[in-house]
Amino acid sequence: MSTQEKKITEPSKCETLVASMGTLTRHIEQSLEELELDSVSEMLDMILSANGVFVLGTGRSGLVGRAFATRLMHLGLRVHVVGESTTPALHPDDLVVAISGSGETLSIVDLGRVVKTIGAPLVVVTSQPDSTLGRLADRSVKIFGRAKDGKGDYLARHLLGEYTELQQAEFSNLAPLGTTFEIATLVFLDAVIAELMVRMGKKAEDLEHGNVE
Repeated sequence: MSTQEKKITEPSKCETLVASMGTLTRHIEQSLEELELDSVSEMLDMILSANGVFVLGTGRSGLVGRAFATRLMHLGLRVHVVGESTTPALHPDDLVVAISGSGETLSIVDLGRVVKTIGAPLVVVTSQPDSTLGRLADRSVKIFGRAKDGKGDYLARHLLGEYTELQQAEFSNLAPLGTTFEIATLVFLDAVIAELMVRMGKKAEDLEHGNVE
């Protein structure tokens, strides 16, 4: 078999798919139970009082951030994604929302320091509030995800309790590469949009979708 040929296993009943979706679902439920709502409420107030919202993230966290920015735009808020060619200068009355599971991504940490130099408030969505980025934040929201050593997620042991025959390595296959943080953060930020809609008195028909798509 050449290196380009894919190894095909026997057809199954998609046990891994079902187990993976179950793992992610339970992770989201546990993340909700552990969510610090006071921090979330402060984040909401900061978004509503900001002149503009700048969303910051790289890789898959960056994709989650872009989805959040799109939803904020639908609400009629002034929003930009950091790094885009059309992103204007940041000012002290703007807000930056940074997304980083580890809180140690060098490019995001460096930009976090720039934000603090400018004097704009910084909200960090992370699994590690005590990380370098988390310590820069004016407000951090903790979303459970990958552990610092990258060998598993915070909730892995809880989830594996329902799969006693599985080992930690197998959990990584069910939710690889930090997926639990990204999925939980995506769900959390969509829920933030729902809460903002209520606070702003908006309904689904009020959302400002693009008309040149």
